[in-house]
Amino acid sequence: MPYISEADIESTLLEHLERLGYARATDAQIGPDGSAPEREAYSDVLLLERLTAAIDRLNPLIPAPARHDALMQVVASASPSLIEENRRLHKRIVDGVAVEFYADDGTIRGDRVRLVGFADPDANDWLAVSQFTVIETGSKRRADVVLFVNGLPLAVIELKSAGGEQATLTGAFNQLQTYKAQVPRCSAPTRSW
Repeated sequence: MPYISEADIESTLLEHLERLGYARATDAQIGPDGSAPEREAYSDVLLLERLTAAIDRLNPLIPAPARHDALMQVVASASPSLIEENRRLHKRIVDGVAVEFYADDGTIRGDRVRLVGFADPDANDWLAVSQFTVIETGSKRRADVVLFVNGLPLAVIELKSAGGEQATLTGAFNQLQTYKAQVPRCSAPTRSW
């Protein structure tokens, strides 16, 4: 049986994701020092231009100031607790972000700004980024693949070579736990994602 490297597995995964409709990029392309940067610093994990474009595209009837308010609610951290921050963002992804604005008749109206187009998956921006690097509090971690929907990092995939002695499910799980401990922004998208 031929040796299958982690790079081979990553390449196959990215090809499959591309067939599913994901665009592909590397951190060497979209990272702060990349050829087409989409974030200002390695501590940033949200792809703000993509998120802003998605909010505008999915919510054309909501006034621009209210859409901007929704973006600020997503970006702002409300709790130092990683679990609470993830719950807060999950609720906004699933239910939308509550906003208020003045309607044309001068009355205050409430609505929800959608971050993800659940009813129309094609309305979303799907991106798979390989070797996504985050640097925080002196720790540098590089995730094998991060899946973004509308600029929101929704999944981190850690790959292991099928033939490696350390290539276990437990090893991959422990590596993800290290990411959470050393670079919490990877686990709490609301801080700077």
